[in-house]
Amino acid sequence: MIAHLSLLAAEGVDALQYSGPAWSPYLVGTLIGVLSMFTFYFSNKPLGASTAYARVAGLIGEKVAPAHTHSLAFFKKKTPKIGWELMLVCGVVIGAFIAAWTGGEWTGRLLPEMWQDRFGADSGLLRVVVALAGGMMMAFGARMAGGCTSGHGISGTLQLAVGSWVSAICFFVGGIIVAMLVYAI
Repeated sequence: MIAHLSLLAAEGVDALQYSGPAWSPYLVGTLIGVLSMFTFYFSNKPLGASTAYARVAGLIGEKVAPAHTHSLAFFKKKTPKIGWELMLVCGVVIGAFIAAWTGGEWTGRLLPEMWQDRFGADSGLLRVVVALAGGMMMAFGARMAGGCTSGHGISGTLQLAVGSWVSAICFFVGGIIVAMLVYAI
């Protein structure tokens, strides 16, 4: 990662003085790489978030249907608990707010202008429903793929895992297709 920053500096790009309105993608990418290395070093586990959602679902399941929850194969291997993955997810949410605020991108709006242009200014409920449905489909896909975008896209590709590279390519292809369906049609 440090070598990458050195290469950028040699090309005249100052990663800390990015001219865009948001944080420098070079700096953020480097920090994510460093975080991934620290995660491997201190916990001997890959960086990932989808397990946090599964464990929270397990905690809820223990309250609603404990016998069924404990009969599931996943929860026989991974007990429902609040672990470091959930703290990572909370940190991502907090970090996103900090990044938006310090990067001059905080709008405080539920509906971006691009969404309003396509679906109207009174489509807040539609946005929430689409976001929840998309989140549920992504969580389902992450469990089927054995990991999420951070697990496969960051940690898996970092380890040169072929399955993670295939997953990362599919994330981008799927994202492009959905964006085209939502905004281009």
